[in-house]
Amino acid sequence: MSSIELRLLHLDTDVVAVDKPAGMLVHPSRLDAQENVTVLAELQAQLGQVLYPLHRLDKATSGVLVLARHAEAARHYGRVFRDGLAAKHYLALVRGWPAEQGRIEQPLARDPERPSAGQPHLDARTDWQRLATFEWPFPVDGRHPTSRYALVGVQPLSGRRHQIRRHFKHIAHPLVGDSTHGKGAHNRAVAQWLGTARLWLHAGQLRLPAPGGVLDLHAPAGPEWAPLLPAPEWRPPCSAT
Repeated sequence: MSSIELRLLHLDTDVVAVDKPAGMLVHPSRLDAQENVTVLAELQAQLGQVLYPLHRLDKATSGVLVLARHAEAARHYGRVFRDGLAAKHYLALVRGWPAEQGRIEQPLARDPERPSAGQPHLDARTDWQRLATFEWPFPVDGRHPTSRYALVGVQPLSGRRHQIRRHFKHIAHPLVGDSTHGKGAHNRAVAQWLGTARLWLHAGQLRLPAPGGVLDLHAPAGPEWAPLLPAPEWRPPCSAT
């Protein structure tokens, strides 16, 4: 019996989509070998069937996650993800005020934990739009009495591991709450200001071509995002592709 009731966003004969909580692994990982609570295990217990993960979200990331309910669906939707036909839209809180919009084109090593192990670097592209800016009344760097942050909508156009986190570090606007690629002082200051310690990255929308149409999945941002959003039910502007 499942010990955690995951919130279903969509269920049909082929796939199930859930709103993954931040801090929960998608499936077992050698990097978190001691962690036995995963979305895969809990959802299989919840639905009483074998499931097939189609993509992944980092442990600290929340939002839309899709799993196949049988092997044929896993093959079909696996090709959708491999061929880059899945349109993903995220919300992120970053340090500083980036430009109003832009594209990051920076090749990335396949494994971010081993960036200098002779790995080939793969093409990676990420689009963003700045949605809101904040200047909060606390110092972090010792040079300024206030600190600046921005809410951004992000569309990764490729699927490299930790792509969004690594790309925003590359342009000197790291994600807040990112313990690997971010800045600890900013992470701690924002956690105290907002009252929540987390990686500020949320997979809000996923659009997939499906038999007979398009599967358009949404996971609303959690209540901790409320101070950053223009309205409680607000959604970031998303492209139709």
